Amino acid sequence: MAVHGARKRLGDLLLAAKLITPEQLEQALGVQKRTGERLGKVLVNMGLVTEDDILKTLEVQLGIPQVSLSDKIDPVLVKSFPESVLRRHKVLPLKREGRRVIVAMSDPLNVVALDDLRLASGLEIEPVLAREEEIEAALEKVFGLSFVEQAFGRAPLREEGEAQPLALVAGEEVTPDEAPVVRLVNTIIAQAVAEKASDIHIEPQEDRVLVRYRVDGLLREAMTLPRQVRASLVARVKVLAAMDIAEKRLPQDGRFQAKYGDQEIDVRVSTVPVVHGEKLALRLLYKTGRLLTVEQLGFSPYNLHRFYEIARATAGMILITGPTGSGKTTTLYALLARLNSPERHIVTIEDPVEYVLRGINQIQINVKAGLTFATGLRSILRQDPDIIMVGEIRDAETAQIAVRAATTGHLVLSSLHTNDAAGALTRLIDMGVEPFLVASSVVGVVSQRLVRLLCPHCREPYWPDRDSPERYFMGLAPDEPVTLYRATGCRHCRQVGYQGRTGIQEVLLVTRAIRELVNGKAPADAIREQALAEGMIPLKEDGLEKVRQGITSLDEVMRVAYSEW
Repeated sequence: MAVHGARKRLGDLLLAAKLITPEQLEQALGVQKRTGERLGKVLVNMGLVTEDDILKTLEVQLGIPQVSLSDKIDPVLVKSFPESVLRRHKVLPLKREGRRVIVAMSDPLNVVALDDLRLASGLEIEPVLAREEEIEAALEKVFGLSFVEQAFGRAPLREEGEAQPLALVAGEEVTPDEAPVVRLVNTIIAQAVAEKASDIHIEPQEDRVLVRYRVDGLLREAMTLPRQVRASLVARVKVLAAMDIAEKRLPQDGRFQAKYGDQEIDVRVSTVPVVHGEKLALRLLYKTGRLLTVEQLGFSPYNLHRFYEIARATAGMILITGPTGSGKTTTLYALLARLNSPERHIVTIEDPVEYVLRGINQIQINVKAGLTFATGLRSILRQDPDIIMVGEIRDAETAQIAVRAATTGHLVLSSLHTNDAAGALTRLIDMGVEPFLVASSVVGVVSQRLVRLLCPHCREPYWPDRDSPERYFMGLAPDEPVTLYRATGCRHCRQVGYQGRTGIQEVLLVTRAIRELVNGKAPADAIREQALAEGMIPLKEDGLEKVRQGITSLDEVMRVAYSEW
């Protein structure tokens, strides 16, 4: 098969498949001659074809099957080949069958790679197709942390307290003894960035150190490190975050900045002492991430119209509510970007500043220096603002000042931790704000959650049984027809079944009737019932509509809207 494929050229195959024209091929060959890159990569970079186009063409024209690498990695077999050869040609040995080795390649027409593999192993090579990024990720899993095993794997076991702490500072030259742990921390963060993780959890256990990433809201195991690395790893992160490396008995907080490629990242670090050492939690804030517009937040057309009604207010308070990780800050930024104009003076006070917005004055909280939400908000009011954004209302003092600002002609945007929209109004009263001030200041509340999007390449339809929990949750009759979709997993979504996230929302407009309920200190349930009677679509129903459309799965809505049962 390899010999047959070697007689063909990628350009000819793509021409035969009518994916490119002779003129485009000639142009790409000229670029290839100048840069020395593979033709396939040149064509992808030029935007003429996608990697999937190339793989599909090779699969059809050469009869070489395409595979996913999720569960096919054999570290022992991979390490029997020279790492330099595998990384240079971006190939991955998958399985040995007698005198033959099946190898994943993104370019099976690379005769040099096939020859190098044959010489290195003394075996016949049979190529199969795989995406280049999957191959690189698999090689990183096998070889990426080999330096840790070499540096720590055979070291004598020591108690955590006996380890010598690192004393690295910015600009200081790293010694050979310190280099492995520096490289380890860089690898952990770089891999997290590559997987678009929002958090990194480094968890010491009795016989190992577990590293997990939070991707699309859920944790997944990323790597397992030897026990001996615990002390050095914690010390390295503490040094980066300007924390006390000698203090191991108390929780600490710190932060540092990193840059990987074109990604600028603010890393917030938290440590807590646990049974087997210190646990680290690193929150990754992507400063150069793409800012979403209001239309990209997942609002249904009906909810989007109601949200725009709220956004037309020139004074008062707009609240975004939900638990941690529900996208409240993203929604606030999208709203700010929509309201931003040269005629308006907009000031924000945040902890931390996650995106830098042109034309908006943003203040970073500094508790150690005495700059809190409350003190900063007082100063902002003396700056003649039109719109104020308070990252989060955390205490009674901030709530009082924000509400008074909203009643004196300013538009105040903020977030609260409540389960639903109606609960935000009673929460402010619980924090000590007078009911009449809440009623007269709040113009609208959005409660939201994030659900994962089904992978469009592998989602599959199914029909729930008559007595299934799905029908009960959706409120369907046993015989009512409904088509649902579920995750299966494929190479496009790395076998997860989901790609990206979107929001489900409920939008509460504070009407005259709701103001009267708030003034009378009515409970949240009564306010909610009135809002539903006036047209508010509950969070659960908004999620179920996205389930019916095949946007997300019922499992996702059941996971995030558990309080709606």
